[in-house]
Amino acid sequence: MNSTTTPPSTTAPDGTAPSVERRTIDHIPHDERHGRARDIFTVWFGSNIMLLTIITGALATTVFGLPFWAGALAVIAGNLVGGVVMALHAAQGPQMGVPQMLQTRAQFGSLGSLLVVVLVVFMYLGFFASNAVLGGKAFAEVTGLPDNWAIFIIGAISVVVTMIGYKLIHSMAALLSVVAGLALLLAFVWMLAVNGLPTDTWHSSGFTWAGFMATFSAAALWQIAYAPYVSDYTRYLPRDTGVKTAFWATYAGCVLGSVLPMLLGVLIGAALPSADTLDGMGTLTHGISTGLFLVFAVGISVTNGMNLYCGALSTITVGQNIFPRWRAQAVSRAVIAVVLFAIAMLPALLSADDFLANYANFLSLLLCVLIPWTAVNLVDYYLLRHGEYDIDSLFRRDGGVYGRFNWVAVACYVLGILVQIPFLSTTLWTGPIAKDLGGVDISWIVGLAVICPLYYVLMTTRNSTIPVAAELSSESVA
Repeated sequence: MNSTTTPPSTTAPDGTAPSVERRTIDHIPHDERHGRARDIFTVWFGSNIMLLTIITGALATTVFGLPFWAGALAVIAGNLVGGVVMALHAAQGPQMGVPQMLQTRAQFGSLGSLLVVVLVVFMYLGFFASNAVLGGKAFAEVTGLPDNWAIFIIGAISVVVTMIGYKLIHSMAALLSVVAGLALLLAFVWMLAVNGLPTDTWHSSGFTWAGFMATFSAAALWQIAYAPYVSDYTRYLPRDTGVKTAFWATYAGCVLGSVLPMLLGVLIGAALPSADTLDGMGTLTHGISTGLFLVFAVGISVTNGMNLYCGALSTITVGQNIFPRWRAQAVSRAVIAVVLFAIAMLPALLSADDFLANYANFLSLLLCVLIPWTAVNLVDYYLLRHGEYDIDSLFRRDGGVYGRFNWVAVACYVLGILVQIPFLSTTLWTGPIAKDLGGVDISWIVGLAVICPLYYVLMTTRNSTIPVAAELSSESVA
């Protein structure tokens, strides 16, 4: 790695990281790597125990009308399957030492990657807005503040988390693993053993394959949507962390941290299917609901800091393409975080009254644009280049050995979106094939099945040898 792409060290003289992270998208050299596999587990376990995860589980029994047993099965299966796709991306962080969306330049080219990175920024903003709405409503429930002010405060806390950066996010997620984990366990005990549930909670009617697949897809997407995040939170880990270690620590933390709160949501929806999910949780946990809402509201602000942090890194990635000499550090990340926060507040405040329907549509459309990217990225990383990349080329405006555009990747990405459209089933659009399948949405499965082999064949046909890393410097590979 050339010194021109590396700003001053983020480590203090005593070898510890300072309170504010100075690095943004630049490569993390070997002497600044730190952390262990358990840090990967807690950052994903703790950050997933939040209100939005509960709401996602509740979609099964409220929006999609499934009985508890079917909703629980769909949630578990979706997380297990989607988690595989997501965790495969996590190994790229320790290996390459750069954020996930910067690495996308190696597949799409320095300019071609902008198509994906810009869409991913909108994804971060969508999740930020969704979290802000739920966290704000919970905070308003506890404090008595108007919803809009509570939403603003929860979002503002997330801005502070983003400004401080990587180390604080990991530390707070570790704390959430304990505090929010215990709160979640207490919620289950209180609902089942203390207050009890309505007698028709365990009814078995209402199963449909369309509802089951919609829930399965929503749970799978919950995991797949983290694919653009995971390397951002493993890039400081030592390179010898290993692919298997990074995979299993991420998989276990994210899947377990998602399944448990989603099951709580499924249970709340089965017990009170006509009620607002937050109101239903308050009713079923009467006696401890104020404490639960407080924990989940404060916790969601930390989790939302992860959305804003990744959004800031992706925005810097776009900016550096336009201004290649720009070396963004902490101040740039802080300014961008404030701007993204202001942008995200608009949909957060506008969608608050019809949140569930808007959120379900957001998940379906998000899945459509993420699937072809994850297919291209994973095939390129594991099957074509086997994890070996020229890090210096990722910071060059001309793309170095990867060029400005990889038209094969761009074409596969666009085709991957188009091929899913006939299979989509949302309230906004139901494709003709989805209608023939009774409303069952298998679009993301089709997208993966088509684009993975297509990208591999086209790339290997176009090039007798796939350009991997040029001779990497010892700093890049140490």
